[in-house]
Amino acid sequence: MARTMQSEAPTSSPRHVAIIMDGNGRWAEARGLPRTAGHRAGVERVREAVRTAAEAGIDYLTLFAFSSENWRRPEEEVSDLMGLLRFFIRKDLAELHRENVRVKVIGCRQSIQPDIRALLIDAEDRTRDNTGITLVIAFNYGARDELVRAARKIVQDVQSGVLDAAAIDEAAVSARVDTAGIPDPDVVIRTSGEQRLSNFLLWQAAYSEFVFLPCLWPDFDRAAFHEALAEYAGRERRFGAVSAPGIAVGS
Repeated sequence: MARTMQSEAPTSSPRHVAIIMDGNGRWAEARGLPRTAGHRAGVERVREAVRTAAEAGIDYLTLFAFSSENWRRPEEEVSDLMGLLRFFIRKDLAELHRENVRVKVIGCRQSIQPDIRALLIDAEDRTRDNTGITLVIAFNYGARDELVRAARKIVQDVQSGVLDAAAIDEAAVSARVDTAGIPDPDVVIRTSGEQRLSNFLLWQAAYSEFVFLPCLWPDFDRAAFHEALAEYAGRERRFGAVSAPGIAVGS
């Protein structure tokens, strides 16, 4: 990673960018390589994406690393993905820490291997006090599962008297989803040309802008990232309201 991660944010830079990293397998297959080669190439793009986001002054970068549905993939591919995660955390955590990156992990941890769970917890604990960009890793994550878990927390809090049922509102839900304390993503980027959320941040992305790029994730370089940011900068975000007279799109 770069020596420093200083903010060079343009005026219209989003505060929180979320990315669905799609297309590793197709990238490999197009080159006659095993799908695992695509995942390995994708790890390099993760490193570059963190650098680029930090340099652009983005405060939060959320990456959809492994969904709760990805366990259905072939056992060999899942095993390789777990190995890559272990390798990434062990190799990159020290450097992320030096660069003042804070790591946050979202998703269900109950069903993952104990050693991976320990690595994720260590990554969070070691970088907890860092003040630079926050890298949010969505691992074993599914938005519907997240909402079910949030609903259970609400029920438990009502039953224990912590929360009045009449006081349940959007803020109560937001306080109990995995991203509590993190602003909603301003923009969700998906590579590979697919145009769907795939059970990613359904609650948080209610008013996010969406940018769908045709490139596969291993081809998502600095230029592609800035292309997505430029498209976002040209959008007008109204949050259900209307534009004020004389206000240009993107202002």
